[in-house]
Amino acid sequence: MAYKDLREFIRLLEKKGLLRRIKVEVDPVLEIAGINDKVVKKSGPALLFENPKGSKIPCVVNLFGSYERMQLALEVNSLDEIGTRMLEFLGPEIPTNIIEKLKALPKLKRLADFLPKYVSSGPCKEVIIKNNPSLDIFPILKTWPEDGGRFITLPMVFTKDPETGIRNCGMYRMQVYDEKTTGMHWHMHKDGARHYRNSERLGKKLEVAVAIGSDPAVIYSATAPLPEGVDEMLFAGFLRRSPVELVRCETVDHEVPANSEIVLEGYCEPYERRVEGPFGDHTGYYSLKDEFPVFHITCITHREDAIYSATIVGRPPMEDCYIAKATERIFLPLIQKQLPEIVDMNLPIEGVFHNIVIVSIDKRYPGHARRVMYALWGMGQMSFTKMIVVVDKWVDVQNPSEVIWRIGNNVDPKRDVVIVEGPLDVLEHASDIPAYGGKMGIDATKKWESEGFLREWPNEIVISEEIKRLVDRRWKEYGF
Repeated sequence: MAYKDLREFIRLLEKKGLLRRIKVEVDPVLEIAGINDKVVKKSGPALLFENPKGSKIPCVVNLFGSYERMQLALEVNSLDEIGTRMLEFLGPEIPTNIIEKLKALPKLKRLADFLPKYVSSGPCKEVIIKNNPSLDIFPILKTWPEDGGRFITLPMVFTKDPETGIRNCGMYRMQVYDEKTTGMHWHMHKDGARHYRNSERLGKKLEVAVAIGSDPAVIYSATAPLPEGVDEMLFAGFLRRSPVELVRCETVDHEVPANSEIVLEGYCEPYERRVEGPFGDHTGYYSLKDEFPVFHITCITHREDAIYSATIVGRPPMEDCYIAKATERIFLPLIQKQLPEIVDMNLPIEGVFHNIVIVSIDKRYPGHARRVMYALWGMGQMSFTKMIVVVDKWVDVQNPSEVIWRIGNNVDPKRDVVIVEGPLDVLEHASDIPAYGGKMGIDATKKWESEGFLREWPNEIVISEEIKRLVDRRWKEYGF
């Protein structure tokens, strides 16, 4: 059953001993982040700071900072369940005759059940501040010493394409400049940035609504790499198996989750830029200063007893690692739908999700590993991947030790390494040109004669099943 709101999820975490309340006064400037970093690195609980310095509003962090909490957030026993459910829902293919169309009707009805529901009001409207709204009432965090200021780090940012009216909800950090303005960190590849560019071309300001704190499925959906034009609120309804209730904003033409803790309404003027950053990012390095659009706040609404939610990123492992691993498992079946030869995939936490991808494949023909590399580089956000390692189907890609062993033994760098150029993630700092540079593919599969390998490929050292059974049977007899 879907969570009613963020606080229902918080109550569940507390009941299960997965949340710690901090009652003493703690400074949102660096101190909360310092506590969080120590807790996350020890696989600790979510943290609810009841008395943040300078604010009457409590602050919660690290809500999703473990596999267990991520599974609880999405209400599954395994993150793989969601991808399987998505695949079942999407298949079979488009109906081609009347019988198939009739069979598809129940599925279309189920899809309609996930569509957002529009309501006249909601908890996020309990307090409405149109006259002199100010961000100063919230415990917004500064997380790392060289950060350019305080940043809103878990916002659900709603925009609409000014030409089509199609909605997008993404998660983009927002540096606080003063009580009424923030930066809007739209990377060039993101839908929010595209909406803003379209608005600039039309000479119009872009209306924006920012929701902070909703139920976990809605928060996760804002981070999901959905295809262009797919409504994140529909996806959230699919995840939670219940429609998201949306309520109209006060001063902008947007609808936001009615169960939100806080909503910021406003706009971005065309061609207005301001320096944003540095920011201690999920790569473990600071994102450097750059110019980004400016968000002007026209109204703030919030619950009477609002809770401010934030995430703190940095050198992995951090909370965002577990959100990203959920994405890995949820979207793997959709990748396999297009590339059925892929057996499993691992985006290592240390690879910060756009640096390294490891895939195992059922190799069927010469050059198959390279075909998979090129295909992945052509898929959505996978196109930003800097390094792809391909191994055989019997290799456990979730075991870094085995993968490195295979690379060391199976790869001839002259033959098995592919270097190409293309788009990179905006946070990639090693390339000569921002967001563009080299990519590397490594074929660590067993090489075939048909691929030009004419030597004998040696067998792996494996204990026989007979000896394994013998040793297991006599284990206690050995004195262990």
